[in-house]
Amino acid sequence: MTISSPSPRPARRSRIGLRGLALTAAAVLPLALGVATAPAAMAAPAAPAAPSGWARVAHLSPDTKSVDVQMTALAGGAVVYELDDVSYGAVSDYIPLAEGTYVVSMVPSDATDDSEPVVQQSVEVSAGEPITVAAYGRNAELKTTVFDDDLSAPAEGQARVRVVQASTLEPRVDVDTAEGRSIAQAVTSGSATGYAAVPAGSWNLELSGADETASSAVALPAGSVSTIFVLDDAAGALTARTVTDSATLADMPTGGIHTGGGGTAVQSAAPAGLIGGVVALLGGLVATMVVLRRRSSKGTA
Repeated sequence: MTISSPSPRPARRSRIGLRGLALTAAAVLPLALGVATAPAAMAAPAAPAAPSGWARVAHLSPDTKSVDVQMTALAGGAVVYELDDVSYGAVSDYIPLAEGTYVVSMVPSDATDDSEPVVQQSVEVSAGEPITVAAYGRNAELKTTVFDDDLSAPAEGQARVRVVQASTLEPRVDVDTAEGRSIAQAVTSGSATGYAAVPAGSWNLELSGADETASSAVALPAGSVSTIFVLDDAAGALTARTVTDSATLADMPTGGIHTGGGGTAVQSAAPAGLIGGVVALLGGLVATMVVLRRRSSKGTA
């Protein structure tokens, strides 16, 4: 009995090659054009983290000379921030800081390196919570305090404002507008009021205590959050300095935490040179597939 030879079959290598090339083309095209497939999106780098918290320093002692300020991390003792020659009435910008405990030290600007600080205050920085560290009062009885700040945006067309009473001339101060609108009443030395919403614009303020009365003009832009610091002027009278707090917190996220290059981020369009290279690559793949298909067809003839 003669055993007949089986009919020639198409080479499996050709079939596998065709299928592999097709899969390669399907995979290369979206990746080369920058289309985010699910695995690519998951592998994209995460957005940079926002600062954990913020702190700033205010020099509110009228007879304390200019000071140098150091902010030191309690864990490890590293100096994380320094300010030189901070004068009376100065309020620094907010400093972005990791969550933790810090020590704020102030020494006279002309002091020697081994001088004892005139102010040393431990502060806690918490995630998402700005604070103000203030030195106030007369130099002989210098005090420090920490104010919790709230930079939530006001309603449209309005501003949010509070008062910090740091004058040494009056133990209590009232703040009203010249038009008779009350901003704050009986604010005690070293304290801060809550924030009040007021119509945005320029205001003439009346500052009054038991013995002293003064006027001060302030500007409260729409959408701003501000602090009015009640201080002593060079002539020994009440005065006010307004700091727009929301303008000194450059790293504060707006509109939620920023999204980066991953997840739902929109991919940018591919450059023209890249697209040309992809077209050439696909052309080569197609040509190879045609050759393999012809060889496959000859094998079955």
